[in-house]
Amino acid sequence: MAEDKSGDMSERGDRRGERHCDDRGVETGGRVVADQSVIYPVDSVPPLHLTILFGLQQALMTVGGTLSLPFILASLFCPENESQVRAQLLSITMFMCGLATILQCLLGVRLPIIQGGSHTFVAPIVAMLTLEQFRCPTHMDRFHGNDSVLIPWERRMREVQGNLILASVTQVVVGGLGLVGLILRFVGPLTIAPTISLIGLSLTHVVSDFCDKQWGISLLTLALLFLFSNIINKVQLPVPAFSMQRKCHMTKLPIFQLFPVVLAIAVVWLFSFILTESGAFPTNSTDPAYKARTDSRINILYESSWFQFPLPLPFGMPTFSAAGYMGMLAATLSSIFESVGDYFAAARFSEAQNPPAHAINRGIAIEGVCSIISGVMGAGHATTSYSGNIGIIGITKIGSRVVFVTAGAMLVFFGVLGKVGAVLALIPDPIVGGTLLLGLGMVASIGIAVLQYCELFSTRNITIIGVSFLTGLMIPQWLAENGDIVKTGTEHERGIKRWIEVQNPASKSDDSRVYSSPPLTRLLERVGCCRYCPVSPTFKTGKLQRDSKVDKPCTDLKEVKSTHM
Repeated sequence: MAEDKSGDMSERGDRRGERHCDDRGVETGGRVVADQSVIYPVDSVPPLHLTILFGLQQALMTVGGTLSLPFILASLFCPENESQVRAQLLSITMFMCGLATILQCLLGVRLPIIQGGSHTFVAPIVAMLTLEQFRCPTHMDRFHGNDSVLIPWERRMREVQGNLILASVTQVVVGGLGLVGLILRFVGPLTIAPTISLIGLSLTHVVSDFCDKQWGISLLTLALLFLFSNIINKVQLPVPAFSMQRKCHMTKLPIFQLFPVVLAIAVVWLFSFILTESGAFPTNSTDPAYKARTDSRINILYESSWFQFPLPLPFGMPTFSAAGYMGMLAATLSSIFESVGDYFAAARFSEAQNPPAHAINRGIAIEGVCSIISGVMGAGHATTSYSGNIGIIGITKIGSRVVFVTAGAMLVFFGVLGKVGAVLALIPDPIVGGTLLLGLGMVASIGIAVLQYCELFSTRNITIIGVSFLTGLMIPQWLAENGDIVKTGTEHERGIKRWIEVQNPASKSDDSRVYSSPPLTRLLERVGCCRYCPVSPTFKTGKLQRDSKVDKPCTDLKEVKSTHM
């Protein structure tokens, strides 16, 4: 039984180093809190038993938001055994979410922030895999034995890994050089408010994708969350506790205020199980309401292994391309601006000071480092801050950094022990949607709350706010609906194909000496790894880097085989 640190404080109220409790019986680490103030601020350390439960609450939200990524990526890579690949990617994803969360909370911006898989990178991955050399084979391709598309699925993953790593290196450079911090000198409430609010509003399609499976279950989850966190949040329930002075005894805690997400998920999950067993939900997997069943993803439980520790480069050496890098870079830049807004939102919810420039620079750099690790580990996606988990701070009033580090450790544990993570992955989509409804709604509202520092009677300020919100919602929608209008020209029109033909002739030319030193080139040719270094004269592009076929510049078959070992 855990030690009680929220017992009778009246006997020690006048001593030095006293620990105060609020009117709900919760220790506040010496702070006198108002009714709506955060219970555990950033630097506070809750009792061990509460820390574990608070961490589990955040971990549950992360698993629900990240779960769709392994499913999407596994289908895009077209593996022969998709279920096995999906289970492997799920394990790697949860492991990386936990590792990135720990690093961000301890070394990065040091605010209570959960790092999860970024869905922003799905779009460039889809675009990359539609290229002819990476597209999935059709039945006719398999029938005719079309070798150009009948490639191992790992080759597609390696292309994603390589370009993700390159884009993440760029993010590390942006954070390390302090470029984001320089911009922040000109950033005020008029900039931060629309940025934070639009983060929540721009994710409405993600929430609707979860909720439209079964709106009744989603709204029930939302109603319970609102009930627990806003109506009966002051109700204190007796729980067993232990302290050195009072030994085993009973104390009272505001359970509904501290654990609204865990309680809401547990109640609705049980209710969904009853409806599933009674046949209320359809059994046809093509029906959207099928996702409301508690057994809709039961195969994950059987496919996942008991123990699976992710290792670097599980799918081989990553490959790179300019087009893939540019797509990943665009997603990376979008993730950077979103994360800056999340940092300010996390500071507001946890009642901390606005993050200084050095903390934001460090946070962006650590996100880049974690995304590099994610690419090396084969997750297939970058990691970024999760806005939904930040919104949960506003509901639970728990902003302790230790709690989020604990949640990160749990996610690492879930990734290593596949069966445990698979059980949490069984949470139906509509339940996740209900929690995101309130969480992202809190993020949107906290952005509006930032406007209290502005003079809202100023015509200039009102104009800036209105235009910022309108364009922030309008431009992405217009681009999504009119993608064909924005055209950059064909490769032939831009001369790319002819340029490549000129720059890469079929036969060797003595002009190549202009760009390399022959003595140095001969020395580097003896070091096999140098052909993967983009600044090395021996750097190989084309087929040698992508598949195992012999290319023309190699004259010794034995040498070619040795370089592919």
